[in-house]
This record gives sequence, structure tokens and C-alpha cells, in this order.
Amino acid sequence: MTNARRVLVHPDSDALIGSVAARFITKTIDLLDEFDEINIVLTGGTVGGATQRAVRDSAARDSVDWTRVHFWWGDERFVPAGHPDRNDVQAREALLDALPTPESNIHAFPASDEIPDIDEAAAAYAAELRDAAPHDALYPRFDITFLGVGPDGHIASLFPNRDITNTGAATVIPVLNSPKPPPERLSLTLPVINSSDRIWAALAGADKAPALGLALAGATANEVPVAGVQGRRRTVFFVDQAAAAQVPENLIASTY
Repeated sequence: MTNARRVLVHPDSDALIGSVAARFITKTIDLLDEFDEINIVLTGGTVGGATQRAVRDSAARDSVDWTRVHFWWGDERFVPAGHPDRNDVQAREALLDALPTPESNIHAFPASDEIPDIDEAAAAYAAELRDAAPHDALYPRFDITFLGVGPDGHIASLFPNRDITNTGAATVIPVLNSPKPPPERLSLTLPVINSSDRIWAALAGADKAPALGLALAGATANEVPVAGVQGRRRTVFFVDQAAAAQVPENLIASTY
């Protein structure tokens, strides 16, 4: 199977969100036919949250055996547990609280009031990844990783001009002095993100067009982090018309 990057363009953000939600449910059913359990990496952000709500509200939602799905996050804001800015809080409200997924299958990053030292918090999440990994691997097999993309091209909490390709063997890193508030965050590293079988990045709005265009036209990952995204089997950018304005024509796909 090819791992070429492709762009699927939708008329508007509502069509984009509905399409991603429907594809997610269908693909999850297919994956659970193949594997006993699967691992999904969630993202925050406007489109991420809206997609999660669309999955929750779908008539097909209960076709999935959610008890066999493990949820992880690509990054998290290092704030106290229950804080409304946390991606896991948003995901619970949008989707997870409506699912029968066991609490043990929901792998949230440590909060700042649980492990106050951010380096220790990063190490704790790395250990949780390792505990869920097969054999001597450092992290589990990720089946789908959802990514949002900022107007500056950042993914998870990997920001431009931060040397994101030089993280050594780390799987989780502390992020200090983030250009977006709050200043302290935790993030998976780029190699861990790219270990996913499928990366699904969803972007909406004209403010995302320059970064996506640069990423697909040859910018480096350190310049535009989304340029470094490459899933093992598939890498798909789900975008609306506005976000697709600067995408090279040859990368636009008619189907998934």
C-alpha cells in the first residue's frame, strides 16, 4: 500500500467534519475486524473537537465496539486536571463520555497538579507508551493519528524553528515557552507521530492555506512542522476549499 501524501478537498468545513467522522467510524470497524484492540491518537482544536462531536452524534456510532479502542493524545497543555483548555477534557465532553470505552483505555497526559515537574510528566507518559508497546518497542502500534495544523504549520505542540527533528530517542518532550498559550505543554515527538499507520490531518480556513501549501511544496519540518508528517501507510490531509487554495494540483485526490 502506498504511503504517498494526498489531499481530499471538501466544499466547506461542515462537509469536511462530516466526511472525517464518517470515515473514522468506517475505518475503526474495519480495523477491529483485523485486530483485537486498536490505538487512536486524538487532537484538540476546533476541527478536532467538531469531528469528535460528529462521531458522537452519528447514527453509526454504536456500530463500533469502543471497548476495544485505546485513546491517546498527540499533545497536551500542561495545566491542572479538569482545566477546560486540556485536550482530554474537551475530548471527554465531545465524545469519550458518550462511549463505553473503559477508563483504562483512555491515556491522558499527566496534569500539572498530578506531576508538577514537566520533565517528570513527559517521562511518565513515555513510560505509559512503553508499557502499552509490543515486545521491546517504545510505543504501541498507532492505527490512526489525528492532527490539527496551526496557521504557522505546527502539529501537536511541535512549533516552527524549534529543531523538532533533533529530539534523539525521546518519545515525549516537554515544550517550554510555547508561542501559543499556555507556555508549557507536552508533546509526542515527530518520529512517534510518523510511526502511525495512518495520519489524518484536518484543516479548515484560509489562514491554513499558506502553511499547507509550503508543507506540500518542499518546506522542511523545522520550518513548517506539518511538512514532516508521513504516516507508515497513508497520510491524508482533509481540507476545505479555503485551506486548499495553495495545494499543488497533482496532490489533490478525487477519492480516499
